[in-house]
Amino acid sequence: MTPVEEHVIPRGGARLAATVVRSAERGPAVLIRTPYGRHNHLAEAHGWAKRGFTCVVVDVRGRYGSTGDFEPYANERADGATVLKWLHDNDFSDGRVFAVGASYAAYCAVVTALEGDLAGVIAAVPALGLGETAREPGGAARLACRLGWWAEHGGAPTARATPLPYSLEALPIREAFTTPAWQTLWDAPPLSDLWTELSTVDTPLLAVGGLRDPFLRHTLRLADTWRGPTTLVIGDWAHDLDTRSTLAGKRIGSLYTSWATAPPSRHSAIAVSSRFVLKAVRRAPPTPVMSTKREFQAEPTRPFPSRDVGVDLRCDAEREDRALAVVEVEAGVLAGLVDVEIEAVADAPDADWVFRLAVEMPDGSWPQLGNAVVRHKHTPGEPTTVRAEIGPVGAEVPPNSRLRLEIAGHHWPRHARNPHTGVDAVDATELLPSRREVLNCSLALPWSDGEPVEVIKEVGR
Repeated sequence: MTPVEEHVIPRGGARLAATVVRSAERGPAVLIRTPYGRHNHLAEAHGWAKRGFTCVVVDVRGRYGSTGDFEPYANERADGATVLKWLHDNDFSDGRVFAVGASYAAYCAVVTALEGDLAGVIAAVPALGLGETAREPGGAARLACRLGWWAEHGGAPTARATPLPYSLEALPIREAFTTPAWQTLWDAPPLSDLWTELSTVDTPLLAVGGLRDPFLRHTLRLADTWRGPTTLVIGDWAHDLDTRSTLAGKRIGSLYTSWATAPPSRHSAIAVSSRFVLKAVRRAPPTPVMSTKREFQAEPTRPFPSRDVGVDLRCDAEREDRALAVVEVEAGVLAGLVDVEIEAVADAPDADWVFRLAVEMPDGSWPQLGNAVVRHKHTPGEPTTVRAEIGPVGAEVPPNSRLRLEIAGHHWPRHARNPHTGVDAVDATELLPSRREVLNCSLALPWSDGEPVEVIKEVGR
């Protein structure tokens, strides 16, 4: 039976609880620091140990077995340095340590790379800071996932069995909770100082993002910013990392161990759709798109709905609160970011522009390929140019297809409703309708020239 040990690590007035699952032979170690309960990672730890990696799982400060106050993102860097030194001092590895984590734990892994020598970092569906999780890169405020996370975890030493009550429709959003750091979340800058430092890190990185993960764009930014050898894998999965339908029936751990066995010495970028691993992309020049409906009214009391990637958008076919543009395309595989540019008019000083891209399939369905949300300042009534990047997308487009681009004013409840008053969506108490008109529209599509390969083998090469 694999040995399991319990330890306590003193750090800055707190006591950090650690569980160690040793491998049969001396080799590298994996460090996982989590706010979700270290014993919930025991199966993962045993999986690492069976593959020759001693696994150390630590509850972050103020959560589960660790004492102190849980202040999201406040202490993870300094605590990570202490834990890493403790791991080396206690001879748990042959000197090689991989920092590994998903979601919040991915942030813990990333900042540990700033504090000590690591053999590699694995950051999956990373949630990389307060401002980074609160708002989209385009400025729109996230709603459902932030209310849900803070209701379950904010200001608590463990996950709440009964989350704090909240309403997706209540205004203002800023007053939804009185839990510590909730106000700080909305006041945080969109990008922290962390990003400047990440450009100096030489450690090998495996960045794993999901086409249906809300934080996908920051996974791309992480891979672009990181200086060391970087492997980027984007697959058709959500934040829960259920990859069995896309990685030849294997779980995400197979990808991790394949990479950790031989982390690369060079950069490599791999984009994964539901069927393909695609490495070469040619971006087509912008294509004007035919508008079949140009004018609409964005009504925040009946906001345009958000849908997951892959959902058949025929469910919203009868809605009038969006513009629609279509473009005929040849067969091929789209893999990457879709650039969209519109010239448009709004009667509000501040407006959200939502873009949903779908493909019309031979069976009549319209599965969503990707979406984007951009918050834009306007001079009411005057035309302005709005640009966005949809996706990245990963999809096979059949012959004789059309792409459908919907342009709307809300993406609710995934994102907060823009009030059209110039007030930040998280502070709004008044909601007004907004008239919109799309004058021109163009798309630049990322067509892949790559050949399908087996992703796990490719990453482990």
